[in-house]
Amino acid sequence: MRRSQRKRENPDLGILAGRTLFAVQRVLFGAVTGQGHPELRPRHGAVLAYLDEEGSRATDLAAQSGQHKQVIGTLVDELVALGYVERQPDPADRRAKLIVPTAKGLDEMAKSDAAMAGIEAELAATVGEEAYGEFKRVFKRVADGLSARRPE
Repeated sequence: MRRSQRKRENPDLGILAGRTLFAVQRVLFGAVTGQGHPELRPRHGAVLAYLDEEGSRATDLAAQSGQHKQVIGTLVDELVALGYVERQPDPADRRAKLIVPTAKGLDEMAKSDAAMAGIEAELAATVGEEAYGEFKRVFKRVADGLSARRPE
């Protein structure tokens, strides 16, 4: 059996995770595009998915998303230019900056959360609430375990 056929019939964790990520991004960004946010791209999710309504530090966004600080900085620059976020002084440390969503950013975040809830409800209806809940618990444990590993 050829490797490509074997990977299609019995995909490994990386392939399944990638397929899941890209499918979720396609559906999610399709939904928010249709709700007034056509300029956003999946890469912006590295900031918007982790951004707190009160603002977040870029270093925290980098740690949570697994992206380098430079990548987050570039994405924040793009989102500032698009009107989704702004940089403000951090009241806890005036030397630091917070990335704070604008009204447009808050609107996108609310629509994105609602779209994601819809995606999850649809999946739970497809496979069953209990099975989907167990899938998420196990998938979180796997993701947490891998995230805690140091490169060899």
